[in-house]
Parts: sequence; C-alpha cells; structure tokens
Amino acid sequence: MRFGINGSSQAMSGGARAVLADMAAAEQEDFSSYWVAQIGLLDALGVITARGDTGSDMRLGTAVVSTWERHPHALATQALTAQALVGDRLVVGIGVNHRPVVENGLHMDWDRPVRHVREYLDVLGDLLATGAADRRGEIWSYTGESARPSESVPSVMLAALGPQMLEVAGRRTDGTILWCVGPKTVAGHIAPRITEAAAAADRPAPAIVCGLPVWVTDEPERAREFLGRALSIYAELPSYRAVLDREGVHGLGELSLVGSEDEVLDGIGAFAEAGVTDFTAVPMGAGDEGRARTRALLIRARDEFAGPAD
Repeated sequence: MRFGINGSSQAMSGGARAVLADMAAAEQEDFSSYWVAQIGLLDALGVITARGDTGSDMRLGTAVVSTWERHPHALATQALTAQALVGDRLVVGIGVNHRPVVENGLHMDWDRPVRHVREYLDVLGDLLATGAADRRGEIWSYTGESARPSESVPSVMLAALGPQMLEVAGRRTDGTILWCVGPKTVAGHIAPRITEAAAAADRPAPAIVCGLPVWVTDEPERAREFLGRALSIYAELPSYRAVLDREGVHGLGELSLVGSEDEVLDGIGAFAEAGVTDFTAVPMGAGDEGRARTRALLIRARDEFAGPAD
C-alpha cells in the first residue's frame, strides 16, 4: 500500500502557501502522493501547478474537482498545462459533488449524474489523449482540436461510491478517490465492484485511493469530538451517509483514525487488508508538536505497510 498526504487541513487553515510548503515537506519525506481538494475559492490545479517540476516523482492529484462548475474542455486545458509544468505526475481526480451543493449553491439541476459523468469523461478523455474531440452529448459536448502543452497524458480518477459510479470508474478511469469510507465498505463494496469493472473492460487493476483524518493523541475522545463537530456536514450528505451507515458510525469523528501510535497503525492495517492501494492521510494534531507526532507515525506506517502496490 502506498502512502500519501491529503492537504485539505492545510488548505483550510493556511491557504495556498501553506499547501505548497506542506507539499514540499511531503516530497522530502518521500511520500508517494499529495492531494489537494477543491475547497471554496482555492483552485486545486492552480496550487499544484505552482509547485512545478522539482525532480520528484511524487504524484500530485486533485481530490477532487467538481465537474458541474467546469466544462471538460476547461479542465483539460488546466490539466495538460499542469502536467507539462509539474513533470508528468498529475492525477486528475474528478467527482459529481452532491445534490444539495449543486442545487442550493450552484442553482443547477441535479440531473442524471451517471450520464453526466460518462459524457464528461468522453470529452475530457479525448482532449487529454489527443487534443481533439467531437462529441455531441445530452449534457456535455465539444468539437475542436488544439495542440497540447503536454505530450504525456495525466491519470484520471473518479470519486465513486454507488454501484453505477464504481462501474464507470473501473471501466473508464485509473481508479477511485474515496472520502468518508472505512475498511468494511472498501472490502465488501468498493474493491470488488471497481476491480470487476476494470477486468471486464480489460483495464489494469484500478487504484483505490482512500483519504481520512489521522490523529495520534493521548486524548482520543477530545480529538474525535473535535473532528465530529468540524466535519459534521459529511454525515448529512446522502452519498456519505450511506457509506457511514455501512461502517456502523455516525460521522468522521468515529471513523477517523485517532489514538495512540499502535491504535492508529492497527487502523491503517485494516485499510491495507481491505484492498486500499493508496492511503492518503489528512494529518491532524494539537499544535506543532501534535502534528509532528502524527506525521512521524505516518512515515513509520509507510515503511511498515509498503508492499506490492508500491
């Protein structure tokens, strides 16, 4: 199992410069990947592009960019530019967001999300691979051809939880990016469905990228209470509610990996056994010392659980 860092907490607390500093630290610490969420008005691909080509092979990914706000031609433009400037190590993680966000925030109709993402991938995939597309869909269309700023093609992954989305992810992309998902759901639902779909399409075994807060602490109850409050919105979104129910928990306060070094290691081990290929931690901690303790444990876990997926 590979280990990465999810910079969501850095983005929320310190903004773009904090994410860039953390990304540089992750390269020095030899993590395999670093992921930036599209949070508010902070542009994930913009931050990734600012890191540039440092000679590192640490993958840089979006986890994730919502498809509703960005035409696939616009995303292809950004992604190919970023790929050219960061050294051919980009992962374009996309997702369809959630009905309340789309309808209440964007004032758009939440309509046929599976068709939406299939047509999105039609246009995006053509443009990333060849620079040309001629697609007339019911939701997404584009006809045109341009020179690509990068000859290499970025990896594309899809945030997928339901059976139909997992089918699309397995057949059409390099894997799935998960949030609010525990080891029971990965082993019994995510991994079998996406792996079967990829095999049916004669594609390589898909990546299963799982992000979750990690907090090494001697005060686990306080930490879980904080996470439960700060991340309470996820327990209210229907798609996450379904997978949290599969795990038998109310929210991320319970699902996050919190406790002593040994307790957190055991929790990470459960994800490795479930079939996760990439564990991407959101490192948490009270103060610099607390965050350093969590980071040290993640480095230890990376070395302990390194295996065939590396």
